[in-house]
Amino acid sequence: MRHSLYREAQRVVEWFHCCGVTYCGDSKASNLTMSNVPWHEEVVNFVQRFAVMLPNYEVACEHEHSNCVLIAHKKVLCNSQFKVDGRWHTWIDFDKFIELNNAFMNSWETQMFSAVDYMALTPDWAMFGHPQQGFDPSETRWHQKKPKEDIGGY
Repeated sequence: MRHSLYREAQRVVEWFHCCGVTYCGDSKASNLTMSNVPWHEEVVNFVQRFAVMLPNYEVACEHEHSNCVLIAHKKVLCNSQFKVDGRWHTWIDFDKFIELNNAFMNSWETQMFSAVDYMALTPDWAMFGHPQQGFDPSETRWHQKKPKEDIGGY
C-alpha cells in the first residue's frame, strides 16, 4: 500500500468505499474465481488497519452481503461533515439528490451542491459493528453453512 498516496488523498476524499469484490463477469483472460475473494471479516480487518493510518476518518458502516465497508471523514472536509451529533449520515436521499441535480442542470451548472445537501442518516442496522452487519431487518437473511477459510494472508 502506498501510504503517502493515501495520506495525500485525505485532503480531498470524503470517504473510502472498500469492497472485497466487484463481480465483473467471467473472462478467459483471467483465472480468478470466487475462491480468490476475501471473506467479509478479512475486508473488515484490512479496513480497520487502514483506518488507523487515517486519523480524521472512522469506519462508519458496512454491508456484509456486498462485502463492503465504508470509511468516512469525521470532520468538516470540502464543506462536508458526515458525522453530525455523533451519528453518521452516509446514506443518500435520492429524491433530494435528483432535485438538486435537476436544479444544477437547469441553472447552466451554476447552482452548486455537495454531498451534505443530500445526505441521510445511516440506519442503526447499517452502522459498523451492529449485529445486522448492514442487512435490513425487514429482509430475509440466509447464512452460508460452509466453514470459512482465511485467505487474507495476515
